[in-house]
Amino acid sequence: MTASNDKASIGVPAMHEIVIDGVRQVYHIAGEGPVCLVHAGGPGFQWSYMRMPLLEKSMTVVYLEAVGTGNSDNLPGGEYTMPKYAYFAHQVAAHIGAHRPLFLGHSHGGFVGLQYALDYPNELGGLILYSSAPCMNQELGMEQVQQLEIFAQRWADRPEAQDAKQAWMDMITGKARDREAILNVLGRLMPAFFGHFWRLPDAFGEWRAGLDFSVDPNRKPHTWDVRDDLETIELPTLILAGEYDFNCGPRWAKEMDEKIPGSQLVIFEQGGHMNHVETPQAFAEAVNDFVARISR
Repeated sequence: MTASNDKASIGVPAMHEIVIDGVRQVYHIAGEGPVCLVHAGGPGFQWSYMRMPLLEKSMTVVYLEAVGTGNSDNLPGGEYTMPKYAYFAHQVAAHIGAHRPLFLGHSHGGFVGLQYALDYPNELGGLILYSSAPCMNQELGMEQVQQLEIFAQRWADRPEAQDAKQAWMDMITGKARDREAILNVLGRLMPAFFGHFWRLPDAFGEWRAGLDFSVDPNRKPHTWDVRDDLETIELPTLILAGEYDFNCGPRWAKEMDEKIPGSQLVIFEQGGHMNHVETPQAFAEAVNDFVARISR
């Protein structure tokens, strides 16, 4: 395993890389304090949409560029299984010498966090499942379609909301296959990612402009379901969800909270899938309160 790193400009996380089993894995580090691995969603979203400057004030945030995205290599054979993602995250933690780090996974990144906790018990200090779910299968897909219909009804007077529903159908039916097409669909889908898209702060424009997506044409489809294993997770766990999140909303958050012993559930009232963007202060407070509690 080899490593290199570049000095960061002020306010820009330092970029690092290691080679794991011949595959380049890139990650970025910012802040000071307890180490927290951050895994973005998708799979395919590039890491930068998960920048959380407020958390960087209280912890060392390690933003992973998941294999198959951004500057990291694609996996030979396209076998992007959840255990494989967890393995690469675990290798980064070992490489930087992080003893029992926190793991914050958003959406698909939360799937990886659950797998990490199951595959490497007692090696995390805490798990933060952010707008996530315990399965990736047809049942999750059906729930997403149902919740998108509710979203469209909530904003029946907004043409953008109706187009967002169609954009999701274009995505799941395979009409968007390359990066350009997927980014176009994501742009149309954007209102559905938020509790109230039309009240977002001015800074949202900059965040949206930096949104990027990676496509590995060799990626093989996989289903995944760990609901029967959740009761074995003996790890401080914070579960965060937006009340109006169509993607991985309260249904899944409540199920994980019921099954993971000693977990804590926070629902952001009228929040969506991107609470670290929509209500960053409330999001940071929820995470910091959890970290302070488990550190006592």
